[in-house]
Order: sequence, then C-alpha cells, then structure tokens
Amino acid sequence: MEKKLATWLEDHNIQYTLHSHPAVFTVPEAKIHSSHITGVHCKNLVLKNKKSGQLYLITIPYDKSLNLKLFRKMISAPKVRFADENDLSEFLGITPGAVSPLGLINDRENRVIFWIDQNIWNAELICCHPNINTETLQIPKDGFHNLIKFTNNSFEVKNDLPYL
Repeated sequence: MEKKLATWLEDHNIQYTLHSHPAVFTVPEAKIHSSHITGVHCKNLVLKNKKSGQLYLITIPYDKSLNLKLFRKMISAPKVRFADENDLSEFLGITPGAVSPLGLINDRENRVIFWIDQNIWNAELICCHPNINTETLQIPKDGFHNLIKFTNNSFEVKNDLPYL
C-alpha cells in the first residue's frame, strides 16, 4: 500500500487488515488468490457520462454484472462508457485493475459520484484493493462508512442497481 494512503487511513482512524497476494486483474484471478479473506468482496467500475463528463464509481458484489443499458436509463444518460486510463489517473489516482473506493481519497475536487450496492454497504467486513491490485484490505463496516464520508464525495447506497 502506498505510504500516502496508509497515512490517510491512520489520520482518519480507519482500522483495516492488509493482505498481500499476487496481482489480480479479474474476478476469477481474485477468487484464486483472495477467496480465503473473509468479508464481502467488491467489483468496482468507473463509468463516464459522455455528454456531461460526469464520472461514477460503482461498487457492486464481485459476482454481479451491471446492466449498462439500464444503468444509463437510471441516470438519464444516453451514452455511458467505461472511464479510460487518463480519467482513472486524473480523477482517482488509480490505474486499470486497481479500481477501488479508496481512490476517492485522491478526488480532491469531489468530481466522482460514488454508488454502492446496499448489500456491500451493510456488510460487517468490506474487502477491496488499496489502489493496488497486489493487496486486499479488510475494513470493518463503521470504518468503511467513515472512509466514504471523509472523502466528501457525493454517494448513494443503492438497493436497485440493475444487474444482468
């Protein structure tokens, strides 16, 4: 984990357990290398409204797939695409394969809207990358909630995200 992130977590009194593993880029790879880590594991997507430029970081259960067509309708955006490498770097300070809610701490202008599945939000332990895909953090629910609130990004807990 980068020193900057570890310092931020410490400064905000966010407790966590850090687990190291080989790099994972996909859910099947993550299952091989991190399924022994208890807690709810996340899949994270960054989408961009092509018309407005608005970015959305969406955290869903690792075993779900977001229905992009229905998501576009949900946000009233005719064209939504996955954010590119430049967007990930510029707004969240992350690279493809390491997308995580923890990237929100790098969004100093609070340009990214965070949406999270209610089941993850309500989980006792949330597992996600610390902005690098060779590690997984286990964060207790209260700490995760505080982490998201401390970023000052707009966020929504959704029980109706459209899945395939």
